[in-house]
Amino acid sequence: MKKQSVTSALTHFDTRGQAWMVDVAAKAETPRLARAAGHITMQPATLRHIIAGDAKKGDVLGIARIAGIQAAKHTAMLIPLCHPLALTRVEITFAINRRRSTVTCTATAETVGRTGVEMEALAAASIALLTIYDMCKAVDRGMRIES
Repeated sequence: MKKQSVTSALTHFDTRGQAWMVDVAAKAETPRLARAAGHITMQPATLRHIIAGDAKKGDVLGIARIAGIQAAKHTAMLIPLCHPLALTRVEITFAINRRRSTVTCTATAETVGRTGVEMEALAAASIALLTIYDMCKAVDRGMRIES
């Protein structure tokens, strides 16, 4: 099987196609901000438990918020070629849509550094939504995480 050539657009691969961490030493430190969002759809009764704060495992959105912040802080440990960053801010917000029976999570991550902070925002939003799923799965296995 002939090996395909690697394009320059894939910055995490060298000319032989081997993975490596991109060298950002020559880049200037600049303010960086990224936002990521997604939503989880559930049964209306599940959403009512979240809103009322009476889910069996506790404060669903409070715990999901902390999980999202922790995910942002640990992104470099989860994504192998992601640079460890000194985050200056992580914010996790939730918006409830009763009509659609959804919770939307928006994660904002900021740093002053040499590389972007989008992976931290994506990890934060993903883990916050997964935490909501984990905390509510006993009453609703049909939840869907999207976007």
